[in-house]
Amino acid sequence: MHTTAGRGLVAVTGAGGFIGSHLVEALVSRGHRVRAFVHYNGSGSHGWLDTLAADQLAQVEVVAGDIRDRGMVQRFADGAEVIYHLAALGGIPYSYLAPQSYVETNVTGTLNVLEAVRSGGCGRVVVTSTSEVYGTATSVPMDESHRLRGQSPYAASKIGADKIAESYHLSFGTPVVTLRPFNTYGPRQSTRAVIPTIISQLATGAGRVELGALDTTRDLLYVGDTVAAFIAAGEAPADAVLGGVFQACTGRETSVGDLVSKIAAIFGVTPVVEVSDARLRPTTSEVERLLGDNRLIRARTGWQPTTSIEDGLKTTVEWFADPANLRLYRADRAV
Repeated sequence: MHTTAGRGLVAVTGAGGFIGSHLVEALVSRGHRVRAFVHYNGSGSHGWLDTLAADQLAQVEVVAGDIRDRGMVQRFADGAEVIYHLAALGGIPYSYLAPQSYVETNVTGTLNVLEAVRSGGCGRVVVTSTSEVYGTATSVPMDESHRLRGQSPYAASKIGADKIAESYHLSFGTPVVTLRPFNTYGPRQSTRAVIPTIISQLATGAGRVELGALDTTRDLLYVGDTVAAFIAAGEAPADAVLGGVFQACTGRETSVGDLVSKIAAIFGVTPVVEVSDARLRPTTSEVERLLGDNRLIRARTGWQPTTSIEDGLKTTVEWFADPANLRLYRADRAV
């Protein structure tokens, strides 16, 4: 790997993923040179970065590696003005099967990034949290002071990453900002998530949708708004954000059952909805309600969501319904 230094260089871990690839696109469009960290694999795939246009990729230095390798992360971080740390092992159902992998990737990986920032003089790192760290809401709307509760191994690993980031800021003055997006959706999302699950099943034309719990509610944020929140956290004045935790959310909640109705209306169908045991979380692990409060991030950075759930779902359905995109997914995959 070679080092690229210079004004405007930003780095993104997890760049081949759903949100990461959208963030890379947005940063390139803002004139940045981007160093993108993707998970090494034998096929040479760079994930969703492989779908970017050639002129966009010309501004991206892709580095394949493993976030668990401290030396690799140190070299990756060298010379970056801002690091957006999105690399993580996601998905709640798989965390029941492989909890150690979540700790090694999400906690140790974050530790490696923080060590690189601490020793390398990077101006800022934006660490990605998740609304799952809260568990089921005990009060709504939920703000950044809501208690944390690890209702799944995934959530616990992200709590650990959040606290490691907090400790590095308090102990060493590491320039950390923690961004806590609520439920992001949009093109390229994995069918582990509920919206692509519904869309991909309806797009196959079977007229039947298998889901888990239908009455749980989520605060749903379109990926373009999530990306804008990352950039706001990365570019806001240091005294406004360093050491802080900020929620990116809409302040509105939608149940899974209502999502089915909204998406089915876009398709113009009336589906048969079946609850599948394979898609249900253990009872005490199910997060029943998430509804966020975005006043802090709005006050400190000026960010606010701009995409309605109706417009966001329409754009997402159009993307998934394209046969070229749909064939990349398995509608029957529950984990």
